[in-house]
Amino acid sequence: AARSPVPEVEQPDDDSAGAALLPVPPWVVAVHLAFMAWTVFNAHDPALFLGGFLFFLGFARATAPYQSRIELKTPLRVGFFLAGLVIHGGLQGWWIAPVLSRLPESPLFLGATALTAVNDNALITYLATLVPNLGDELKLAVVQGAVVGGGLTVIANAPNPAGQALLGRFFGGAILPIGLLAGALLPTVIAAIVFRLL
Repeated sequence: AARSPVPEVEQPDDDSAGAALLPVPPWVVAVHLAFMAWTVFNAHDPALFLGGFLFFLGFARATAPYQSRIELKTPLRVGFFLAGLVIHGGLQGWWIAPVLSRLPESPLFLGATALTAVNDNALITYLATLVPNLGDELKLAVVQGAVVGGGLTVIANAPNPAGQALLGRFFGGAILPIGLLAGALLPTVIAAIVFRLL
C-alpha cells in the first residue's frame, strides 16, 4: 500500500495568515543562541562556519512549527554581490588609482558620497584600498563619503535590499526610488555636515 507523503509543516509568519506563532520552547532558543555563538567564534574558518550553517538549516527545518520562515533570497544576493566585489574589484585598480590619487580631500568626499548612491559603499571603499600611498586624510574622506551616501538609494549599501525586503510590504510591495532619495536627502546633508565640520 502506498503511503501518503508527510505534509510539510511550516509555521507561517506572524502577520501573513493571522495566526500567532506557537510558543517557542526554551531549548529552541538555547540552540539558536548556541548556533549564533558558533558562527561568531568560527567566522574565519569557512568549513566550520558553513558546517554550522547547514546544521542550523536542518535544525530550523526539524523545528519548523516553532520557527518563522527563513528568507534566504536577499541575503544570498548580498553575499554573491560581495563575493563578486572581491573577485572583480581587483581588476579596477588601473583606472581608479589615478583618479582618486589626483583628487583633493573635499572633492573626494563629495565624489564618494555621489558614487555611493549608484554603487555599493563597500565597492567605493574597496576600490580606495587599491590606490597605493593614499594619505590617511584621503582614506578618511572616502570612508566618510561612503557612509554618508549609504542611505540615498537601495543599492548604496548592501543591507538596504534586506531592509527593502522586510519593509516593502508596508509600501505596496515596493519602495519608490525617488521617494527614498527625497526622504534621505536631509539626513544625508546633516551627516555630511557632521562628518566634515565636527
